[in-house]
Amino acid sequence: MRPTLTWPAETLLQAQGVRIVFFDVDGVLTDGGLYFSAEGETLKRFHTLDGHGIKLLAQAGIIPAVISGRDSAPLRLRLAALGVTHLRLGTEDKLPAAQALLGETGLTWSQAAAMGDDWPDLPVMARVAFACAPPKAHAEAKATAQYITTAEAGAGAARELCDLLLVANGQYDRLLQTTMGQAPAEKGAP
Repeated sequence: MRPTLTWPAETLLQAQGVRIVFFDVDGVLTDGGLYFSAEGETLKRFHTLDGHGIKLLAQAGIIPAVISGRDSAPLRLRLAALGVTHLRLGTEDKLPAAQALLGETGLTWSQAAAMGDDWPDLPVMARVAFACAPPKAHAEAKATAQYITTAEAGAGAARELCDLLLVANGQYDRLLQTTMGQAPAEKGAP
């Protein structure tokens, strides 16, 4: 099976070498809508495509990290189910949170990507090697991004970024072939 996804060469070159990805939650991993229960608990809807993309990143050795202004038990449960252990929740000042995660992982800004949708995400997006935004992000986030997804937030946008990074870093084909129960094709083979 041959991969069907493609991106412009310049986009893939910008995304090469990424080893950690900072994801926002509201407006990136979710559609940004907030649901409140009668007890005042905040509920969010996550898309399984995005979750599987995050798992694939980890399988490829790219660290998924989450930095969000909100914190909730359902969010922590979802991130735990995805195996995300690098997170900072309940912080509006995302730059120091990202810097701390880089310090913990021994990585640098030149090895980082970020996906955000609004002003709190801009300081991180402006420093990473590759910034991404969903199509309904705030104008400033889209202007800062090198790539704007075609899929909407909470409906596959994060998966689109994950796939792009996997292709850029030479891991997509290997993971796809493994999923299909096949050995990855040799380079240069038809």
